[in-house]
Amino acid sequence: NFSLSEISSYEFIKNNNELFNQLKNKNFFLISLAFFIFTIIWVLLLGFGSPILLLSGFIFGKWFGSIYAVLSLSIGATLLYIFANYFLKDLVEEKFSKRFSNLNEKFKKNEFMFFLIYRFVGGIPFSIANILPTIFNVKLKNFFFGSIIGMSPQILIGVSLGAGLNEIIQKNIEAPSLIELLLSPEIYIPIVAFVILLIVGIIIKNIFYTN
Repeated sequence: NFSLSEISSYEFIKNNNELFNQLKNKNFFLISLAFFIFTIIWVLLLGFGSPILLLSGFIFGKWFGSIYAVLSLSIGATLLYIFANYFLKDLVEEKFSKRFSNLNEKFKKNEFMFFLIYRFVGGIPFSIANILPTIFNVKLKNFFFGSIIGMSPQILIGVSLGAGLNEIIQKNIEAPSLIELLLSPEIYIPIVAFVILLIVGIIIKNIFYTN
């Protein structure tokens, strides 16, 4: 039995992280498949994306983690969109159609491009962002590929942060302070990238909604 203080200690986390990495390396395919299925179910249950990004980076590293997160989140989002199109379309239109009526014409002009912008800009809770396009009647292929491309930048940043945390745990015998953590390149580079992405997203959003 372990006490709460032992479970939350840095030494416990570090030792078990090493054991998990060994287990992962021996059962890479099974763990990858389990993570993939779990993510799809998570999205269908209206879970938000941030924990998946951090977990994916922590377990699989920046590049593999990004690929797994992009594909599994996009597949989960597409399945949720299909479900919403069949069973929730009237409800979504009733709640959101007036609020987003100005976007209807934009989507009709160039559906894929505007859906790509919609995904890139974000700013809407992930589960709602997957359901909302039912009011624009977005084609399935545009939804899927637009999700893959549009969400990739923010997914890469979130996954990089998770991978950075894993690298810090592996490199440091003792727990780093908060200042040391924030000054680590593995942490501050994704944070700076996130801020830049946020600013770019706000600029694009203003253009997208006003013009």
